[in-house]
Amino acid sequence: MSMSLSLYATARKSRPATPRAAECDRGLRVIQVPRRFVREEWGGTETTILQTSRALNARGNRSTICTTTALCDRKREEIDGVAVQRHDYLYPFWGLSAQDKRDMDRKGGNLMSFSLLASLLAGERPDILHAHTGKRLGGIVRTVSRLRGVPYVISLHGGVIDVPNEEMQQMLAPLRGTFEWGRALGALLGARRVLEDAAAIICVGQNEQRAVQARYPGQRVEWLPNGVDAQRFELGDGPAFRQRRGIPAERRVILCIGRIDAQKNQTALLPALAHLLGQGRDVQLVLVGPVTVESYREDLGRQVKRLKLEDRVTVLPGVPGGSAELVDAYHAADVFCLPSRHEPFGIVILEAWAAGLPVVAAPVGGIPTFTHDGEDILHASPEEPEALARALGRLLDEPELASRLATAGRTKARNEYDWSRISARLENLYDEVIRTCQ
Repeated sequence: MSMSLSLYATARKSRPATPRAAECDRGLRVIQVPRRFVREEWGGTETTILQTSRALNARGNRSTICTTTALCDRKREEIDGVAVQRHDYLYPFWGLSAQDKRDMDRKGGNLMSFSLLASLLAGERPDILHAHTGKRLGGIVRTVSRLRGVPYVISLHGGVIDVPNEEMQQMLAPLRGTFEWGRALGALLGARRVLEDAAAIICVGQNEQRAVQARYPGQRVEWLPNGVDAQRFELGDGPAFRQRRGIPAERRVILCIGRIDAQKNQTALLPALAHLLGQGRDVQLVLVGPVTVESYREDLGRQVKRLKLEDRVTVLPGVPGGSAELVDAYHAADVFCLPSRHEPFGIVILEAWAAGLPVVAAPVGGIPTFTHDGEDILHASPEEPEALARALGRLLDEPELASRLATAGRTKARNEYDWSRISARLENLYDEVIRTCQ
């Protein structure tokens, strides 16, 4: 049985450089394959792929991103120094409307890209492939791996084991009344064997790692958490953000950053906000994130109106992940809250910590594996509006508690979750997988 990633990382430091590692001018040739990769529709998965690629490249490797044109028709682009190649795609279903396709682009669509398959087969041979999705696209990675003799690993980023049935049904809604003619494609690509045949499965949450290991007991399953560019979030212009968004300087701001989506559960914050306002607090809720489920955004708007919170809720769906505006939003806030229904990790918690914010979050998914209630965060159930309001109220009313939690969080983000550390561990995994598969 292979040693754990953390033990391997320690062992690797003390051994002589391998011939591959000694070729500093060559490094590893890595191809990252996500379902989509778009500046305007940013999320934790995109952040992880971009930041680890940047750090890998800084270490002398060549990590590129090969994906589809879902939500972006630019075929070639460079984002923060990382090359991105996009390929045409389709959904092998009859009966899909244009809106159905758009909804599937945003979340969960099982697409197919013949040009991506051709490019991976004909292009420069990589040392390793890294899939960030399963289904047909994962099957493409598996097929290329087998035909070219190149190992592959797959990151789950959540969404495989711990998706509630209600959310899964919402993701599948665009397919109702359609006919899937692409089943044979999935069978040909071995889409159902992507996890079984991977050299390693990478999970961002320890809870998901345990669940995946139980389901695939003979497979290598590694825990590799998300990270943060702590230096980037250290400084921001909060007053300027407030001025741009019409938020009074004296008003307290509760910030939530995440996709406008049932998973992120922003609607749970509305009754908590009403409760805080009813107690006489002058507070504003700011929601930042791309809309991935339009019906959820509409429901959010209806609830805001029903609770008469129109002038106390600011929704900003168009803030790019790499923008200064995002950093400014953190620095305009007094408290950060993540009320997710399920969460494989919660990268925005690291960003809030790096910006010096105290955090309230739901104790779900991977969140309890890297946070500690009362030490660097307050856990609160989003299913209990009064409990959520009580936790938020404590951080608004008790500056010493808020400062203590924020300081502990910032220290942890800097010392344990910097992208350079996470990417070094990923490179170690790549190295071991390549040697094992030779």
